[in-house]
Amino acid sequence: MGGPLSGITVVDVTTNISGPSLTMILADLGAEIIKIERPDNGDDSRAMGPFWEGEGVYFLHINRNKQSMVIDLKQESGRQIVYDLVGQAEVFVENFRFNKCKQLGLGYDKLKEINPSLVYCSLSAYGQEGQLRERPGYDAIAQADAGLMGINGSEGSEVSRIPVSILDQGSAMWGAIGIISALFHREKTGEGQLVTTSLYETGVFWMGYHMLSWIVTGKEPEKMGANHTAFAPYGAFQAGDGLLMIGISNNSLFKKLCGVLGKLEWVEDPRYKTNPARVENMKELAIKIENILQEKTADEWVDLLARGGVPSSKIKRVSEVANDEQAEAVGMWSNLAHPEISDFKLPRLPFSLSESPVSIRKVPPKLGENTMDILERAGYSEKRMRNLLEKGAIQGILKVKG
Repeated sequence: MGGPLSGITVVDVTTNISGPSLTMILADLGAEIIKIERPDNGDDSRAMGPFWEGEGVYFLHINRNKQSMVIDLKQESGRQIVYDLVGQAEVFVENFRFNKCKQLGLGYDKLKEINPSLVYCSLSAYGQEGQLRERPGYDAIAQADAGLMGINGSEGSEVSRIPVSILDQGSAMWGAIGIISALFHREKTGEGQLVTTSLYETGVFWMGYHMLSWIVTGKEPEKMGANHTAFAPYGAFQAGDGLLMIGISNNSLFKKLCGVLGKLEWVEDPRYKTNPARVENMKELAIKIENILQEKTADEWVDLLARGGVPSSKIKRVSEVANDEQAEAVGMWSNLAHPEISDFKLPRLPFSLSESPVSIRKVPPKLGENTMDILERAGYSEKRMRNLLEKGAIQGILKVKG
């Protein structure tokens, strides 16, 4: 059986990271993604290095399971192709700046006229309302605006962004959830609808705990590094040969930690007996813990702590995670036959479905690889396709029959 979204066609005019990440989720769930790219250069992420046999790794990661068309959306004949495709599709996704799609003739109201049951998703930087809605925005900009960057890092450290595109990919997740919800509504009622999300909204939502804490206490959250504002001991600790992450969130776990460290007397110590007391004395407690951890390697402590029921891990480098036995055990990597890249593999979506598999079936497409095939399936004649090629409204290779 195919994925749960098999039979769903998505017209995708997104570029960069957020939009393509959203449609990657839909693609891995089985939807047919018609990725529309601009002439000559295509998606911006195609040029984002480093490069794997000439292919940008950003693009490779988030554009599997898609078909690529090159269409000049500035030309009327190019937009007409989109209208024809939308008429046969279930979903349309865009991540242009506010109102750009409307200016191109691809706004929600226009496409709804063509296909009233269409689910239209707009993923933007700041949302559909407010004075910032027309601003361009990238992941790091939204991290700054939503407050994430202000609490990232350790006390006294320089300002730093979270070093993954957390709001690009986070807003992609919310957009995908919104689209799937709208498709469920469509299945019941026949109605399409507009789905909106943004990097900023995602960031503000994920800051919810910290904002509620500020409302309650009136105190700005401190930079905690690997530590936690609400629990202790919870953070990074220096072992004999490297850093170790330990997470203690309740008294039961603290007792187990004390048992492994040979310090059961701490359990009844008034400074450490309760979690609020441990948070108040976290720095002093951390020094005591590290003095003991110096006696063994990080690997030795992880083994001892695991046997004692204490959550812990080495703080791993990317190279260690890429070759991690656990990642292999849960099948996080999908191996694919790529025409130009040997030993090509990509990380799968981080969930599984028992009856309708989520899978990576196709390597990322070459620019315009599927233009002609898609137009032919849409009913375009060879003559019409040739005319569009000559006008520069599309790019691709016309296969002459006969």
